[in-house]
Amino acid sequence: MSPAEPRTAPPLLGQEEALRTLEAAALSGRLHHTWLFCGPRGIGKASAAFRFAAWLLSGQPRAPAGQGPLWLPPASPVLRRVAAGAHPDLLALAPDEEAGRRRTIKVEAVRAARQFLALTPAEGGYRCLIVDEAEAMEAPAANTLLKTLEEPPPRTIIILLSHAPGRLLPTIRSRCRRLDFFPLPEGLLASLLDSWQPGAGALAPLAGGSPGRALALMAAEGLELARLAEEALAGGAGPEAAHALADRLAGREAGAAFATFFDLLARAVESGVRAAAAGQGGPGWVARRPLAAWAEASVALRRMAMEAERLSLDRRQAVIAAMATLRGG
Repeated sequence: MSPAEPRTAPPLLGQEEALRTLEAAALSGRLHHTWLFCGPRGIGKASAAFRFAAWLLSGQPRAPAGQGPLWLPPASPVLRRVAAGAHPDLLALAPDEEAGRRRTIKVEAVRAARQFLALTPAEGGYRCLIVDEAEAMEAPAANTLLKTLEEPPPRTIIILLSHAPGRLLPTIRSRCRRLDFFPLPEGLLASLLDSWQPGAGALAPLAGGSPGRALALMAAEGLELARLAEEALAGGAGPEAAHALADRLAGREAGAAFATFFDLLARAVESGVRAAAAGQGGPGWVARRPLAAWAEASVALRRMAMEAERLSLDRRQAVIAAMATLRGG
């Protein structure tokens, strides 16, 4: 088994309660026209949105005995068209990718979406709009969408996905029915990862319950980088080791590894501080410095990584500075 793209509307492990809520709302005959799916990045919000849309566009098929909510037959032609981005009654928006610029959803895209929703459903059911990272809408785009939310066309369903709902306009939030998605239990995530790649379940403790984050770690040699982070903390990473690590992480092709290493390093420090503060002992390296100093080190590590990436600073020097921070230098 391999991980599926959200648009393929894969079955979701660990989010059954949210899916049951959506199914019950639709079957009640009083389906709210706008939903706000909230939760951390990579938690399954987009997969749930595409599955809900595909289920609605399929005529809300009833599941056979023993099947979960929002069941769809594997050979569903609607599901195939949704996965291919070819269903005439489904439109998905996501932030534009522009090198060196903040990811945004522009007003032109939302205007086109309003025109799409105003059309009669091509196949007699619903018209569905999915907006990924809805908080990335520019102000004019958000205001344009608000006009539709205030007077939605009949038989339209709008699903906004957000990992930072507080950044949305309050007037948009107030017109949505909110549905929260939660991190997966570590054991369930480990089983899922092992089904994708034998041995990948070891990444579960590093992924914070997010399958998406686990996939990113798999792509960025997460296990190896986590080992390097633990070695740096346990050994204090003297100057010679720091330079060797810098050579490894600062190469032209090491962009993802650089960012992932700093994230894992900061997470390890934060986890150790929490364990020690709770009286659970924590890892041995915590005793080298006061907890407050470790907390400051975590903040400094994240700042170094952010500045190196956003300001295009020397990654090698950032790694060396980070190791000095761990030593208290």
